[in-house]
Amino acid sequence: MTHQTVGHPVLPGLPDDPRAHAAEPTSSCPVEITLAVLHGRWTTLVIREFLKGDHTFTELSRALPALSDKVLSDRLAHLTETGVLDRRRRSGWPPRVHYRLTPQGRRLGPVLQALWDWGAQQQPPPPSQTP
Repeated sequence: MTHQTVGHPVLPGLPDDPRAHAAEPTSSCPVEITLAVLHGRWTTLVIREFLKGDHTFTELSRALPALSDKVLSDRLAHLTETGVLDRRRRSGWPPRVHYRLTPQGRRLGPVLQALWDWGAQQQPPPPSQTP
């Protein structure tokens, strides 16, 4: 594919955007922004659960039993702060907090799928050997 105004081919993974020519990582780089949202162990699995539907803290804790409550709280706060999740407190006793993906968060579905597809085609690294 050739860009109409420049006359050079647009290569996959190299967008026709001035930010794509940065000489060092910057916080305004779209890739860096995405990686910052996905940062942290368990984040992709938490997002995966939300791609299945809305959840409470307890429901997520049951879906990911090896995930500690502290890390789950941290991931939910991070994803809420970055605009991936919407947090709603429901009245009643006990009060319940429901989380759901925002439209922006839902757009991470294809991103995670692309990461999965790429990783599925790679050889897993050899298990680390400890002496």
